Amino acid sequence: MHNEVPAEGAALPRPARHALTAGLCGALLFVWLLDLESSDGIRDAHNNWVPPLVAGVVAALLLLIPDRSLSLNRRSWIAAVGSLALTTTMLLTTGVQGTWGVAESLCLLILLGRACRGIPVPLVALPLGLAVITGPARIFSWDREEFTSVLSFSFLLTFAAGGVIGLGCYLRLLDSRRARAVESVRQGERLELARDLHDFVAHHVTGIVVQANAARAIRETAPEKIDAILTDIHDAGTETLDSMRRLVRVLREVDGPPRRHGELFSEIAALVSDFSSGDDQRATLSIAAAARGARLAPEVDTSVHRLVQESLTNARRHAPGAVVSVRIDLADDRLRVEVANTASAERTAPPVGGHGGFGVVGLRERVSAVDGTMEAGTTPDGGWRIAADFPVLGVPDSSA
Repeated sequence: MHNEVPAEGAALPRPARHALTAGLCGALLFVWLLDLESSDGIRDAHNNWVPPLVAGVVAALLLLIPDRSLSLNRRSWIAAVGSLALTTTMLLTTGVQGTWGVAESLCLLILLGRACRGIPVPLVALPLGLAVITGPARIFSWDREEFTSVLSFSFLLTFAAGGVIGLGCYLRLLDSRRARAVESVRQGERLELARDLHDFVAHHVTGIVVQANAARAIRETAPEKIDAILTDIHDAGTETLDSMRRLVRVLREVDGPPRRHGELFSEIAALVSDFSSGDDQRATLSIAAAARGARLAPEVDTSVHRLVQESLTNARRHAPGAVVSVRIDLADDRLRVEVANTASAERTAPPVGGHGGFGVVGLRERVSAVDGTMEAGTTPDGGWRIAADFPVLGVPDSSA
């Protein structure tokens, strides 16, 4: 299996992740204080009430440690083995009173769900589940009332563990579906780029063949013109190789009608004009003179057009009434394209390709394939912004 389950929380924005972590810490602290309260006044000679409280703190730390510091799999094994070892030790100790460690059990349940979702082969789920179910046995007693309580808690935790495992497996399935959908979008972008590259290469190679035949024909009658022809052949070959190198991993599996490359900036102006002609929609366009003089490879031309087109479509769909600005400039010999919209007057769904969507995934794949970079996200005023820069084949002399 080559598919990896996407990292947990990958679809959540950073503020939401911070809020979720803070809420989890607050809940764990509350449960731990309940553990402490249930042990208040119990002071046996061996301090047997202390280990479950300490274990709760350790389990919380293992739960909250980021994956980059210690992998989820290792943290889960440490928590499971440590909990089972503590349970075994306390079972062999007589007169244990207080709490078995409800906070620890809660942490183990969360780790169990995360393991079922995020670990490729979650073998650790077995010891984790066993640690959760056997936790109440730490305060085991042959007293009928206490024995019944321990048994009831164990049954309750068994059902909880089963529910958490089911939830983790369900989220794992959703992650797998999302990964396949993202890959499908990326593949579609690769195929369209491959078609663009095919047309470009065919045109240039045809020109190279024609020029080579011309050079052969005049090598005796006008040899002084051969150098100029060879220079043109060299330039055409270099541009073709550069384009092919950018998309060397692209496989052209689907045939389709060739894409016609028009004047990029006039097409973008038409897109902006069409957008502004709609009800309650307004867009502005700013194209620097230096950008108009830049020479672009055909696949870059197509990618810039697609970026603006997709951004305007998303603004119309998800930010009705917002003002959109399209800015294109040339900076550091790179074509800079930025599309931003203000916050919508109406409350709508987030932009396609935002958190959890695939629109930005496809755009990012397309931009990356032509050696570009892209960033997308919300603006401080609640709007949305996409900015990308693309390589150019040449710049006007005035900008050099």
